[in-house]
Amino acid sequence: MPIKTPTYSVGKNISETMADPYHNNIYHQGDGDSYGMYGQGGQDGYAYQTDYPPQEEDAASDVTEGHDEEDQMYEGEYQGIPHPDEVKAARRAARAKARSVADAMSDQEELAEQYEDIMEDCGHGRFQWTLFVVLGLALMADSVECFVVALVLPSAEKDMCLSHSEKGMLGLIVFLGMMFGAFIWGGLADKVGRRKCLIIVLAMNCISAFFSSFAQGYGFFLFFRLFSGIGIGGSVPIVYSYFSEFLQMDKRGEHLSWLCMFWMMGGIYASFTAWSIIPRYGWGFSMGTEFQFHSWRVFVLVCALPAIAAFVGLMFMPESPRFLLENAKHDEAWMILKQVHDTNWRAKGEPERVFTVTHIKTPKTQEDEFIEIQTATGTAFQRWVVRTLTLAKLVMKNVLSLVGRDLRLATLLMAIIWFTMAFSYYGLSVWFPDMIKHLQHEEYESKQKVFHREKVEQFHFNFSLENQVHKEGEYINDKFINIEMKSVKFEDSLFVDCFFENIRSTETFFENCTIRSTVFYDTDLYEEKFIDCTFENVTFLHNKKGCHLDYEEDNDVLVYLVSFLGSLAVLPGNIISALFMDKIGRIKIIGGSMLISAGCTFFLFLSFSQAAIIAWQCLFCGVSVAAWNGIQVITVELYPASKRATAFGVLNAICKLAAILGSSIFASFIGITKVIPILLSFGALVGGGVLALKLPETREKVLL
Repeated sequence: MPIKTPTYSVGKNISETMADPYHNNIYHQGDGDSYGMYGQGGQDGYAYQTDYPPQEEDAASDVTEGHDEEDQMYEGEYQGIPHPDEVKAARRAARAKARSVADAMSDQEELAEQYEDIMEDCGHGRFQWTLFVVLGLALMADSVECFVVALVLPSAEKDMCLSHSEKGMLGLIVFLGMMFGAFIWGGLADKVGRRKCLIIVLAMNCISAFFSSFAQGYGFFLFFRLFSGIGIGGSVPIVYSYFSEFLQMDKRGEHLSWLCMFWMMGGIYASFTAWSIIPRYGWGFSMGTEFQFHSWRVFVLVCALPAIAAFVGLMFMPESPRFLLENAKHDEAWMILKQVHDTNWRAKGEPERVFTVTHIKTPKTQEDEFIEIQTATGTAFQRWVVRTLTLAKLVMKNVLSLVGRDLRLATLLMAIIWFTMAFSYYGLSVWFPDMIKHLQHEEYESKQKVFHREKVEQFHFNFSLENQVHKEGEYINDKFINIEMKSVKFEDSLFVDCFFENIRSTETFFENCTIRSTVFYDTDLYEEKFIDCTFENVTFLHNKKGCHLDYEEDNDVLVYLVSFLGSLAVLPGNIISALFMDKIGRIKIIGGSMLISAGCTFFLFLSFSQAAIIAWQCLFCGVSVAAWNGIQVITVELYPASKRATAFGVLNAICKLAAILGSSIFASFIGITKVIPILLSFGALVGGGVLALKLPETREKVLL
């Protein structure tokens, strides 16, 4: 059977079009009503027809009045530079020639070729830039989610009295939720729709951020952060798949790379707002001792603003027409493509341009399984269960197709590249600040004061104790009133007839001490603070609940500064990768960036001070971001539209798994050795960079 070639009516010049072409752009529906008309384009397609009455010769547009188009000359003509329209026409002619000489072309390939021609006709303008901002805010929300827990932990751990294991779980739970979220929502986006799924995940993130900010207990806070991660984890696969389907081939690599800059902006936003809000202890309030709303909870609320803005913006954005065409919703797709076309050309001052597409290829798809389900007998709940199970079955079928014969090699290579990149990047992202904290702790301990066998009688301690160790001391009839004990340890000491009142403590312990006839009134010295101690006639009255922290003193600005500088450092890499993504290709960007990043890790052997670690972190982040941009662009381009979000979701889930493993493994070597983390990151980056060079180049290929 001969292959039907998509047909287009060539756009008319402005001087040939009618003054008000939209008035006569009638789109008849079947029975010839005033809304629309479509002519049958054959059994495999829809033909959209427009009928324009001839225009009088002297009719002219207000836009072109006073201008003679024939007298205007393309400014690059003198330099021999071809006009962009000529380049597009040549590409389109080459694609048409390839279709005509091909022995066979699948419906999917034919639709992809035609869709590329349609997007070229629609142009790149106001519509894409508006969508760029909306989806960028959604990507920014994902970035903020990665930073928020790390930035609030120094305050939240005191507010909720978190142990080391609880802090570790809280740090990992977000990535765990994002891993499941990427897998689930990526698959659903290919079956339910990009826009619909993105709205749901942003709503989940906003709701969970609100409730987690008010959660007083560790369990509830952990649950809502997990729920937030499951939601926002689906944003990255959907955002890139969604935006790519509104871009023409020669704009795709560059503008997807520009979109990546919003991830950097999310890190800057999170670190800057954390520094502005969290140390301001007076911004919070309390209702008794049971409900505390400190400033770090205000920060959690503020972190939801990008997601809220993206959610509102999506209310005014349409669904991806490519998704609609893949699901045989031709009328809706045509109307959206017309909207894109008209929005762009009106903004460019050419409202007379008419959307001249007359035929859109219809892929041969199986009958929608949901139609029968919706009309089946039974209760509404039964129909919902059947529909949900069927949807889950279709999603899993799509996931399994990624390891089919056609996509197996590409999926394997991409999975390894995503894993090695994420393992190194997130592992080092945790290791750098933890090493800075370790160096600070070592410096702090080096200034520790040790008191040995001191004997203090009838003394009133009215000053704070900090960074001290008291060994084998005797304290008889002493008073400790209205003071703070920070990093204080009493070992093998004796307390007799002492009185402790209004004590706030941090990292303070009594080990192997004997305490007799002593009263603890209104203190936070609870059982865990006394290790192997002996009590004789000891009284605890009105113990303080929770942990207490002076926010203004204990929130180290360096935590926010490191996060801010690490996010800002990726700006040069973002700009360079965006400018050269379409010029030198995705493969060279990915491979080169990963190999150079591997080399950067060896600089860590040269110097190991706090300033040096911050400098190496900035260098590593600035170089590695180009690889991230290339990986995300090529992931979009390697997979067909029906599997694009699913594949991106699976690979992004692998990325989050690698992030969990990398951060856990690298953190375990803090204070032990720096050699193993450096070698691990170097080996992973080299291996991933070499494999990246085996991928096919996709910059000159249309989106399947």
